[in-house]
Amino acid sequence: MDSLETAGLPADDGTVWAPWRRHAAERPERDAVVHWVAGEAPFRWRWGALWERALRYAAALEGAGVRPGEVCATLIRHHPEFYPLYMGIVLAGGTPAVLAYPNARLHERKFRDGLEGMSRHSGIDRLLTQRALDAVVRPLVEKEGSTIRGLLFPLEWELPPAAGRPAAFAETDPGAPCLLQHSSGTTGLQKGVEISHGALREHVRRYGAAIGASDGDRVVSWLPLYHDMGLIAALHLPLALGIPTVQIDPFEWVLAPALLLEAISREGGTLSWLPNFAYNLMAERVFDEELEGVRLDSVRMLVNCSEPVRAESHARFARRYAGLGLRPEALSACYAMAETTFAATQVPPGAPAPVLAASRAELARGRFVPAKDGEASRACVSSGTAIGGVEVRVVEPETGRALPEGEVGEPWIRSVSLFGGYHNNPEKTAEALCGGWYRSGDLGFVADGHAYVIGRRKDLIIVAGNNLYPEDVEDAVGAVPGILPGRVVAFGAEDGEAGTERVCVVAETAATGAAERKALKLAVLEAAARADVTVSKVYLAEPRWLIKSSSGKPSRSANRERALAELSPV
Repeated sequence: MDSLETAGLPADDGTVWAPWRRHAAERPERDAVVHWVAGEAPFRWRWGALWERALRYAAALEGAGVRPGEVCATLIRHHPEFYPLYMGIVLAGGTPAVLAYPNARLHERKFRDGLEGMSRHSGIDRLLTQRALDAVVRPLVEKEGSTIRGLLFPLEWELPPAAGRPAAFAETDPGAPCLLQHSSGTTGLQKGVEISHGALREHVRRYGAAIGASDGDRVVSWLPLYHDMGLIAALHLPLALGIPTVQIDPFEWVLAPALLLEAISREGGTLSWLPNFAYNLMAERVFDEELEGVRLDSVRMLVNCSEPVRAESHARFARRYAGLGLRPEALSACYAMAETTFAATQVPPGAPAPVLAASRAELARGRFVPAKDGEASRACVSSGTAIGGVEVRVVEPETGRALPEGEVGEPWIRSVSLFGGYHNNPEKTAEALCGGWYRSGDLGFVADGHAYVIGRRKDLIIVAGNNLYPEDVEDAVGAVPGILPGRVVAFGAEDGEAGTERVCVVAETAATGAAERKALKLAVLEAAARADVTVSKVYLAEPRWLIKSSSGKPSRSANRERALAELSPV
């Protein structure tokens, strides 16, 4: 194993791999990554073996022609060799970019268009994948306009010994690119977010402090590693801090959500990050017989990273698992995005995320006012306060004028771990950055120093001059019996005669009979009306019809176009 002494570099040179070397030298027998597969004994990468394997992959990648600076995209399903391979790309000086593995829940068109678009715009140099995908990806790789120079199948390689040092060890500039994240693509084509060694190192240090991370922590995650929530929070952060991370196959978790709870119980998990829909899924689709022997006493923080965070989702989850030792104060939240490496804000540990009851009428007018008794309200959940090295301000989007607390506007973020720009996309970079601030594209407000995110600017529906947040409509419609939970999208469609937008809803259902669907439409209209919303058109679609982003968020613009082109209103 290459040691700190033989590497010829100081113990910490500002690069991402410096802590990896240190952990391998100081704690070679400690768990680094615990790879979980349902029904099998976990595969445990100890630090010494993981580091040695990563060095061998780095040597093999160099031998295959990979050069420092090249973007090496990985398209690999949950596999124990992924972790040393990913680390090996970094050690060889490549810039890793983790892509979503194709599956039934990732729409075929979304996968095809995404890979083609990333090839054209992000400038992927190498695609590292599994032989099983050869027939799927080769036509896309060889298509005219693709920048990918060839396919590599590293999981089949006979790895050489890790003789000498990877060429990347000569590069110690913390400003050098370390990885390429791809934004979740809820409002358009995924953009390559370039993160430097220095930004990543600084972020995991400061975010670790914000959550009170310690040597006794243990991360447990099913999150896909192509998303910043999984890649940064559940992989890079524990690798940097020397905290073990337990990795579950995302596909298996979707089929059996109890896997996360079982792994937390068996491994003594203390930290996990989740999108909002996961709280609902685990509250509804985990059966008592699956929880035999499961305890959640060890959990310190379950961090909701969605925008917006739903209060009802937290409440249902807390009720479901209180009997297993889950403490209410463990239900936390943060505001995170790929462009700030990961988190910009975080609810401090030891207390649940605060909830404010906001007047819906006042939110529609662009300001937070506490709801009065009997008034229609929206439960707004805090995403926390700014972590160290981060500033968050809410501004008037058109002018950049800072707004006072309580006024709804666009959160802008300035951070020591801000991204360097969208890879090969200076136009989008210029649109996203303004004087060192990142324009989030979200809508929210600040109250008592806490950030509250309530939706996306581009998704806002404006009806006769009033602002309407699609999330409110989706929550109301999603509760209708017969509508598949979490499978609803609300959007605005221009009404030329009225001179304003009308609210439309597309919802998935298993109902097929004409009478049943008409009754369902009526129930949808009534549910929306109870939320003070008049829905103009209801589109009912078969299960799994909706297009969602790589992070599981609804791609409202894509679904709007598809619904208007392919569906007829009920």
